[in-house]
Amino acid sequence: MAAGAWPWLLLLAALAAAVYEDQVGKFDWRQQYVGKLKFSSLEASQGSKKLIVGTEKNVMAALNSRNGEILWRHVDKGTPEGAVDAMLIHGQDAITLSNGGHILRSWETNIGGLNWETSLDTGSFQMASLVGFQDTVKYLAVLKKAALSLHYLSNGHQKWVEHLPESESTQYQLVHSYGTGVVRALGVAPRSHLNVVTFSVEDGEITKQLRVAAPWMKSLSGACCVVGEAVLVCADSDTQSLYALSLETEQEMKQIPLHALDLEFADNFQPRILPTQPNPASASRAQFFLQLAPSRFTLLQYRNGLLSLVRDFQQAALVNFATTGEKTVAAVLTCRNEVKSRIPDKADSTFGHSQRQEFLACPNNTYNINLYLVETGQRLLDTTITFSLEQSGARPEQLYIQVFLKKDDSVGYRALVQTEDHMLMFLQQPGKVLWSREESLAEVVSLEMVDLPLTGAQAELEGEFGKKADGLLGMFLKRLSSQLILLQAWTAHLWKMFYDARKPRSQIKNEINIDNLARDEFNLQKMMVMVTAAGKLFGIESSSGTILWKQYLQNVRPGSSFKLMVQRTTAHFPHPPQCTLLVKDKETKMSSLYVFNPIFGKWSQVAPPVLKRPILQSLLLPIMDQDYAKVLLLIDDEYKVTAFPATKNILRQLEEIAHSIFFYIVDAEQGKLSGFRLLKDLTTEESWQMTIPTEVQRIVIVKGKRSNEHVHSQGRVMGDRSVLYKSLNPNLLAVVTESTDTHHERTFIGIYLIDGVTGRIIHSSVQKKAKGPVHIVHSENWVVYQYWNTKARRNEFTVLELYEGTEQYNATAFSSLDRPLLPQVLQQAYIFPSAISAMEATITERGITSRHLLIGLPSGAILSLPKALLDPRRPEIPTEQSREENLIPYSPDVQIHAERFINYNQTISRMRGIYTAPSGLESTCLVVAYGLDIFQTRVYPSKQFDVLKDDYDYVLISSVLFGLVFATMITKRLAQVKLLNRAWR
Repeated sequence: MAAGAWPWLLLLAALAAAVYEDQVGKFDWRQQYVGKLKFSSLEASQGSKKLIVGTEKNVMAALNSRNGEILWRHVDKGTPEGAVDAMLIHGQDAITLSNGGHILRSWETNIGGLNWETSLDTGSFQMASLVGFQDTVKYLAVLKKAALSLHYLSNGHQKWVEHLPESESTQYQLVHSYGTGVVRALGVAPRSHLNVVTFSVEDGEITKQLRVAAPWMKSLSGACCVVGEAVLVCADSDTQSLYALSLETEQEMKQIPLHALDLEFADNFQPRILPTQPNPASASRAQFFLQLAPSRFTLLQYRNGLLSLVRDFQQAALVNFATTGEKTVAAVLTCRNEVKSRIPDKADSTFGHSQRQEFLACPNNTYNINLYLVETGQRLLDTTITFSLEQSGARPEQLYIQVFLKKDDSVGYRALVQTEDHMLMFLQQPGKVLWSREESLAEVVSLEMVDLPLTGAQAELEGEFGKKADGLLGMFLKRLSSQLILLQAWTAHLWKMFYDARKPRSQIKNEINIDNLARDEFNLQKMMVMVTAAGKLFGIESSSGTILWKQYLQNVRPGSSFKLMVQRTTAHFPHPPQCTLLVKDKETKMSSLYVFNPIFGKWSQVAPPVLKRPILQSLLLPIMDQDYAKVLLLIDDEYKVTAFPATKNILRQLEEIAHSIFFYIVDAEQGKLSGFRLLKDLTTEESWQMTIPTEVQRIVIVKGKRSNEHVHSQGRVMGDRSVLYKSLNPNLLAVVTESTDTHHERTFIGIYLIDGVTGRIIHSSVQKKAKGPVHIVHSENWVVYQYWNTKARRNEFTVLELYEGTEQYNATAFSSLDRPLLPQVLQQAYIFPSAISAMEATITERGITSRHLLIGLPSGAILSLPKALLDPRRPEIPTEQSREENLIPYSPDVQIHAERFINYNQTISRMRGIYTAPSGLESTCLVVAYGLDIFQTRVYPSKQFDVLKDDYDYVLISSVLFGLVFATMITKRLAQVKLLNRAWR
């Protein structure tokens, strides 16, 4: 038995792969992100080195303020349980509340270590605030819907918790203190009254309770704030007034009409108030910002019962406060030149804002940031920062200021600006961009790889012989000139190699820009076109991760779905490559098409059709127009077909091949899967329908095969030398369903293999006591899917393989309409010791290389698992024929070996997908994994059988060759001498 196991151990060892130390970072790269900022704190010192941020991706991180790199990062759960609800900075500690105010943590901001963590009582979180007492900040107040609790900042322990009176009818939304030994909780009964409850910091006793009539008040959040020494100021757009109430001395609110200051709120605009309290142990500033309109802010001051206007900012995009020492300044971001306020038209309403309100439009995308003294409103000289955004039109969305005092006691500052497309820019005077980060790449939703164009030399080589019309002499001169160009390029390449060889490896810079892009010898360098959830497109060079171009789609709403398609590649020179992006709005279901050049990121001059109906399905046909662009068919909710491009030649071709065009439409809500065929008049006809009862199960995944997949071998050679032919149905759909009953005894996963042309169910099976999430890979003649077994409480793989048998029905052409026999289905299950985040199969140019499954694990690792380990024909007891076929004996467990991780220690946080693409080398597959991070590498499923190794000994081989040539010359001379001597005898 032991001797018989050795061959299988050797085979398993051959399947393992690893990366050598000198190859780390040579063929791969990783980019880490944090996501869109939700909270940010900038240290108030000139020599500060970090920014503390909390993001909408549930990430706490520190960024290096000098280069934008991540110093440390903590990624919480991707569910609402991990959401960062509040972030407060105290000295070198960052206090965060997450999971709806249920988890309270303190972080050491220098190294990112966790100081302490505590759990709070359940309840709807409202607000958190630092509490000062006797000129020091010792406590943290946490306000929930029905209770107020006080915690020590040193260890998080609870000092006291008190129930809030009338919490059933009153919405408590504000908590405030300023070092006087009391904490106030403010709540509102909508359209009725305001409750102010004062607690003692020492023991939590209620020292004062105040009820103030406020029939106009709806909510406290945003429209109210506490300024000065405990003065509540609220804005009401209905009465065009401000209301003020001293929480310590007054019993009723004082109305202050805005027209007294010659101010008014914009129509249908909800006003906001922005206060500032530099130190929790002291009173707030008497000055505050009041937002009157989307692009109008006023700096007001309320002191000694009087409201005064400090400064009015008629056209301002963003405002904020910042404090250093005793100086508090107001930062205002405005458009540099002419500013236009416009109302979105009907064209914008499809993807634009839901409310018809004015917003700031800056035609030249150039902005100014200025500082003003809050006491006087005077602009500080030499504090202007001027910066420009890209012409794509993304507007600034958040402004954070880092203020410090210079040696001459003047104010200096840096600014962190976040735009609509989630880009971060860190600026310093007079407008230098220290660094920028594209945080929208933390949420990639669609990805394609496009081949780079040929260089001039490669293009010359393609047309090396010219045309017959040039004549013999012209063709000869054409070839001669192309060879000279290649010789020049080769000489320049040799000189660069010689020049770089004299430098250390760290100093060799291969600068890549959009002007010198060209296809490399083995087509390993490609253009990665990425689409993000924020509606931004990126062109990224695959070998280095350099962003070469970007475009922002202004009219895309959050939650929209995207489908990216390559209509024309770079193979059709001089026609430029062409990509088409289909965007579908989540709310209106309306769709829009965007056509662009994927190499240079420029919008195409080809006008896409205007889609007036919601699109249900899109498919890219193999037929091309006269410009070599593939035809895109769009099917709307009335089952009408729109072709793009729609030239006469295309319409004629569609009429000719309409009988062979079939498509399917999935309606997961109603559990319907329908098949249609195209008629000659470009109308559609339903050919089959399958209904799955939604009260029992629901459709979760419908997966077809990749259109660019090549199958090299049509069968498998058996141990007895016969051939088991694969069932290669290109129209096969894998439909996965999941039970609607969530009880662990009654849950199940169902899979249906359906012919997309005829609707015929090729195979169906059910895994009882199983539930999702399900990950599936459908390729060639096999399907692999993963699920959770609720009975055994483990993750499992099930693999299906389809075969025709030992004889092929039709070896020349495949037709779903002519398949009388069902294929043989082989099925096997395996145990996997980990959950899965993403799964994809490798793909190569010719399909000769062995297939591997790339499995993304929750730990951030990517496991390269040979498909041979998930073979349903693995025998339990090896036989001579199975050994002849190199089948591995069956074992239910699939082990995870660390040497199979293709990303070694470069983990990808919160991985959502894996994309694979072929290269020019048959042995090499390009891989991109994306989630919160992006990782790109190459994999070699069958090792590099078509490339010489890096440690290939060129010197030895060259020496041997030169030696043999030299020996041949000597022996030839000796032989001639010997023959001459023999002739003289």
